[in-house]
Amino acid sequence: MEYLIDDVDRKIMQLLQHNARMPISQISKEVSMSQPSVKERILKLEERNIIAGYSAVFNLRNLNRGTTTFILFKTEHCQVIVDFCESAREVTDLYRISGEYNYLIKVQTTTIEELAQFQDALTKFGVSKSHISMKNMIENRILL
Repeated sequence: MEYLIDDVDRKIMQLLQHNARMPISQISKEVSMSQPSVKERILKLEERNIIAGYSAVFNLRNLNRGTTTFILFKTEHCQVIVDFCESAREVTDLYRISGEYNYLIKVQTTTIEELAQFQDALTKFGVSKSHISMKNMIENRILL
């Protein structure tokens, strides 16, 4: 049976997406419901895997990983590139895409030199095209 989310669920999800550590007591005030009712709704959202987890967001610049690069990658060795990206500490995201290139790799590096080393390692698997992010205009946007 499909679980239909209502406006209260959406508001709870917005609050949690903005601050996953927000106490139930604060959420209940924001949505004008009792704490047990809010807790029950959150549990139902978790059980149905609508809320799939909670995580921390790190400031990569403060962790000296502030150079963001998006790499379009074309290969015939799909599992090899997936394995390579899973083991590479620079890779934060890997997407299978359609079009001329078959992967989009998001990489966080300390320096351009570190990025060059990563790209040199990639060349044995296929062809790439890199785009260095100059500025994050919208990031981790709240979707609800």
